[in-house]
Amino acid sequence: MTATHSPTAAASGANATERFKSDKLAGVADTPKERVSLLAREVLEAVHATIRKHKVTYDEYNALKSWLISVGEDGEWPLFLDVWVEHVVEEVATEHRKGNKGTIEGPYYVPDAPEQGARGSIPTRENEPGTPLTWTGQVTSTTGAVLGGAKVELWHADADGLYSQFAPGIPEWNLRGTFTTDDEGRFEIHTVRPAPYQIPTDGACGKLIAAAGWHAWRPAHLHVKVSAPGHELLTAQLYFPGDEHNDDDIASAVKPELLLDPRPAGDGETIEYNFVLDPA
Repeated sequence: MTATHSPTAAASGANATERFKSDKLAGVADTPKERVSLLAREVLEAVHATIRKHKVTYDEYNALKSWLISVGEDGEWPLFLDVWVEHVVEEVATEHRKGNKGTIEGPYYVPDAPEQGARGSIPTRENEPGTPLTWTGQVTSTTGAVLGGAKVELWHADADGLYSQFAPGIPEWNLRGTFTTDDEGRFEIHTVRPAPYQIPTDGACGKLIAAAGWHAWRPAHLHVKVSAPGHELLTAQLYFPGDEHNDDDIASAVKPELLLDPRPAGDGETIEYNFVLDPA
């Protein structure tokens, strides 16, 4: 879809970069020198092996240098890393879990979205485009305990594939909300079904996509973070069956366990999806 106010990749990337700096870097623990050396050496060795295997030319090397510079100038390092690298980091970081599967966070999370209670509607504009969607669920522990007071943070793109706070002309908290489960760990959320969208393609990441002959599409999805005291934070995206890009998501983030089962209800749809969290 074509947005009325289409953001440039540079503007969106700059927003994502600044958000990352403010939200993620504070309090990041120092990595031991030995660990830095190990990881840096092995990454470089993998690059060296690729150059030798494919006989990379100076023209190709200089094209890479130019592209890496443009990624920084466009502020697209968060986008590049979240789209093509994060899914493997998430896989390794959560492979021990017995509860729900998670997936990547992506570059568009914003903390402290407005509280809506256990049953409520996500903030929207008047006549927000999209099919009405009611989501019910319960948060429990792998121990079997219900988790009252658990937080379910929800955010997603609008019908044009745009996120509030990362695109112009959208209210600050549009399609972003925090829901707190009741004493039985249950919640009910009213929102709209999001649309598939392409990641920004007018910047450095778009140049890579075009040069490689890839597509830029992400399937429609709901972003969530689910948390409860004494339990590990779950970050996930939930997907809709039948989307043509579920099998070739540009971000490689779709998992079978994350597919929803929408059912018709009046002029909209209902879904039920529960969360089981691992104790910390």
